[in-house]
Amino acid sequence: MPLLESIWTLIVTYLAPFVFVLSLVVFVHELGHFLVGRACGIKVDAFSLGFGPEIAHFTDRWGTRWRLALLPLGGYVKFHGDANGASATDHEAVAAMSAQERAGTFAAQSIPRRAATVAAGPIANFILALAIFTGMFYVQGRDVLIPRVDTLIEGGRAALAGFHKGDLVTAIDGRKIESFGEMQRIVTASGDVTLKFSVLRDGAPVELTATPERREIKTAFGPERIGILGISSSGASENWSKKYFSLPAAAVEAGHETWYVISRTGSYLGGLAVGRESPQQLSGPLRIAEVSGEVAKSGFWPLINLAAILSISIGLLNLLPVPLLDGGHLLYFAAEALRGRALTEQVQEWGFRFGMAFVAGLMIVATYNDVARLTMQWLNLG
Repeated sequence: MPLLESIWTLIVTYLAPFVFVLSLVVFVHELGHFLVGRACGIKVDAFSLGFGPEIAHFTDRWGTRWRLALLPLGGYVKFHGDANGASATDHEAVAAMSAQERAGTFAAQSIPRRAATVAAGPIANFILALAIFTGMFYVQGRDVLIPRVDTLIEGGRAALAGFHKGDLVTAIDGRKIESFGEMQRIVTASGDVTLKFSVLRDGAPVELTATPERREIKTAFGPERIGILGISSSGASENWSKKYFSLPAAAVEAGHETWYVISRTGSYLGGLAVGRESPQQLSGPLRIAEVSGEVAKSGFWPLINLAAILSISIGLLNLLPVPLLDGGHLLYFAAEALRGRALTEQVQEWGFRFGMAFVAGLMIVATYNDVARLTMQWLNLG
């Protein structure tokens, strides 16, 4: 019985939130491909949520097989004439089709239609994030903490720059600052970057220059290298306020929030490519499941907020110019438009193999990070 109870607790606490979050993000991504593809006149053979053995299915009146698979770690849309869910063309099958049947394949479409169909997946992810953030800000508003310096770390960058306790930060590099969280976001993204701070000290304006120290810290998603200034807020109740938004204003705020996540994720991916960021920050399904479970304990809105962040991350990852990913397909289409003809099958096949190796490598590194971190947690508990 204790074993069964432990398994049930694991399912309810971690697996269920993980499946909910990932399935929502994947479904919306694939739905983007599906809707635009069908609007472009492409026949869809299958829409799969998950991989592996089929759990349930139905076939709609257009002949699309909608399937729910056992492993909830992704999904795919298989267009007519594709060899697989990665939109690799089955050239032999297409060649054997009648002209009428071939017209409904993905490969037979114009470059703009194919590009629109491929780009629709990541775009759908960004739209999902915008919708979630808009709903959150409209329903819940936003907690705002006054950007006042309550504590200074001795010897920290802020103290060395001349900050005093009680300073109220009003702007950074000319950008108006309205909350402590807004200030934190700029600082954390500006490790080893010199910033100009406008502050009010006893009602008088003061200009200060400080360079946040780039340092590795532990976060909910693993280790992360961020900028540290060395100041904090006491978080006293009188320093908090609630900001509410009309629906249009909530949408604008959601746009800002989405762009912030895009810029932070894009900055990390760029830093990873040039060696400035550590691959130890990559997280895989195990970490996402763990975070989903912990966030779900705080309620529905934190969990749906995690879904929005994950949706943006998956959208950006899919736009990388790597064959097998959506960005790789767009790269092929751009090359085709410039050359006036498609790349040879051999070139595309080698690109596909590279893409497979790249994605597999990412998954191996991310899974290794997850296992190593969980092992260290287990050893520490022991």
